[in-house]
Amino acid sequence: MENNKNNKNLLLRSSYYYDLPESMIAQTPIEPRDHSRLLVFNKNTATIQHKHFYDIADYLQKGDVLVVNNTRVLPARLFGYKDTGAKIEILLQKRLNLTDWEVIAKPFKRLKEGTIVTFSENLSCTILEKGEYGGCKIKFSFNGVFEHRLSEIGQVPLPPYIHEKLKNKERYQTVYSKVEGSSAAPTAGLHFTKELLEKLQNKGVELIEVLLHVGLGTFRPVKEDNILNHEMHSEYVEMSSENAAKLNKAKAEGRRVIAVGTTSVRVLESCVDANGLIVPQKKETQIFIYPPYKFKVVDALITNFHLPESTLIMLVSAFAGYDNTMGIYNTAVQENYRFFSFGDSMFLY
Repeated sequence: MENNKNNKNLLLRSSYYYDLPESMIAQTPIEPRDHSRLLVFNKNTATIQHKHFYDIADYLQKGDVLVVNNTRVLPARLFGYKDTGAKIEILLQKRLNLTDWEVIAKPFKRLKEGTIVTFSENLSCTILEKGEYGGCKIKFSFNGVFEHRLSEIGQVPLPPYIHEKLKNKERYQTVYSKVEGSSAAPTAGLHFTKELLEKLQNKGVELIEVLLHVGLGTFRPVKEDNILNHEMHSEYVEMSSENAAKLNKAKAEGRRVIAVGTTSVRVLESCVDANGLIVPQKKETQIFIYPPYKFKVVDALITNFHLPESTLIMLVSAFAGYDNTMGIYNTAVQENYRFFSFGDSMFLY
């Protein structure tokens, strides 16, 4: 295991801070998808290579298992009005049942329990309960099919650090997205094209789809000084019996399991039992991965560059080693990589 040369307390939020110029936060996606840059880090040799994402094919080999999250982003941003005419923004987070959702509402202070927000003649909601950080529980009222009403007026909720308008909504969806339910994209997967995936499969790489619906809690900063006091957001995951069997077979045969993104990592590491076997699941997970953590399934990771002091950079630090990770991030800043959702990628193995 990597020694922590900096003698940092890895339970302190501040240990995961790095300085990032705002100009390096990517505002628009690269075209084509797989032409973004790729930082490649070998854990055994602690060496860095600078490539492009389409070069990922040179690092994956026959028998590798590539695990992707096939969630699809909902048009989860809604704008409506109170009966006073005040404008209200609602961001869908998690569906509770056919009508009720957990959401983030703005401006939060203007809302009271019982307030009705009207979005269109066919869709409105009632505030049931107010929570923390702008969180509310709401009940929708609608005519017809809810998903149809949502698609008519909902907008794709880009992260708060992206200020440019997205010209093509599909650029915030992966090419393999299928199951609608996320409030944010699993952004590591945005770099893949259908042609690149086909190339990998022709090479003998096995593709496995799992599901994790990404909540807006992904962007919620860690506010506690001691990260152990951070309450991790809950997210819905699915692991099928068929895919659990395929993964267990791959692990038994000594083949690499490569997670595309931190969401795939969270599925894999939350669906493994004490004996190291993947178990079929349909459940909520609040798994919080930070150093030191012994990975039970994941052998390699494709991921984007994450926000300072976020749970995601903590997960990467657990996988690559803290000093390695902070060194990678400093190098990426020096080399003018593009950061966050529409930014560049790295392959850690």
